Amino acid sequence: MEKIYIDWTHLYEKYAGLWVVLDDDEETVVGSGNTPEEALDQAKLRGFRHAALTFVPTEVITFAGQYEI
Repeated sequence: MEKIYIDWTHLYEKYAGLWVVLDDDEETVVGSGNTPEEALDQAKLRGFRHAALTFVPTEVITFAGQYEI
């Protein structure tokens, strides 16, 4: 299985403390807001119906991903 790593550090500059909706590439922001609803509404207005929603913390943290035991 190929490992894919996504670097979201570029999101912190503009979106720290906000909810963001990411396109299928999981890097392109298609909506943002102070609440999940605001971010999703913005994405829907732009024509995106299936996208990933996440919160961008105010400080950079390390996340190594998931694994199966």
